[in-house]
Amino acid sequence: MESGLITQKQDLTYLSWSKIRHSSGTAGSFLKAYSELGGRKIYYKLSSFDSVLGITGHECVNELIVDRLLTVLDIEHLHYQLLHADVLINDQPYETYLCASGDFKRPGESKTALDVYYEMERLPGETPLEFCERKGWADYIYRMLLVDYLILNRDRHGANIEILRSSKKKTIRPAPLFDHGLSLLFYCTDEKALNACDVMADRPSNTFIGSKSVQKNLNLIPQGREPEVNRLKETDRFFLMDGLDGIISGELRDKIWEMIWKRWCAYEDFCHSR
Repeated sequence: MESGLITQKQDLTYLSWSKIRHSSGTAGSFLKAYSELGGRKIYYKLSSFDSVLGITGHECVNELIVDRLLTVLDIEHLHYQLLHADVLINDQPYETYLCASGDFKRPGESKTALDVYYEMERLPGETPLEFCERKGWADYIYRMLLVDYLILNRDRHGANIEILRSSKKKTIRPAPLFDHGLSLLFYCTDEKALNACDVMADRPSNTFIGSKSVQKNLNLIPQGREPEVNRLKETDRFFLMDGLDGIISGELRDKIWEMIWKRWCAYEDFCHSR
């Protein structure tokens, strides 16, 4: 398995950053950028940025950890690299770790946010879940509900699920899972918050399918249709956290693993109790 981590510092001061507000209502902003080299587009994003405090969050580290988790579980997803880099924001230099990813669209495909596509194509009274099941995407949605529970994803709104269409090939498919920065313990910005955190707490989430409870949303998965994924093992911790010492604290790494592992065990108990 590839680590997806580049610790050798890169010069990305040429990138131009645009501001995207957090859809979850948290303080700060995401800054995004892209570059195009040799016809290949690379997308970049920073962790939470504040014009006074600078880059303060660890959402980009979350992207790498979730990337590795989904690789272990064998769930299709967009791959992220975590890059050590120098950047310029409003002519102010910053040294940080940021995310880079490719384009999940295949040649000839266009993308549409699921909430937009749902409004165009839904039947009267049809819920987003019923709509996706009718379209043949049930297993994709069930895997997504599992992932969002394991990582406590707080930001699975309708534009964070993309539908990819090719008019030439007459194909339509949901995009690989992507954008998991606002998950895990992104809201723990200091040691006090980390120590007080209950990793099993079911915090309100901005979800397009189901309720605002990622725990209750597990019940949307029909009995006998639980996702077929690789079983998570305690030894997988080493792969998920490999190379992150010095990037995030040991206490944060321990707490993130505690969250993932306890939620995985709870999910197994949920499956066995049905």
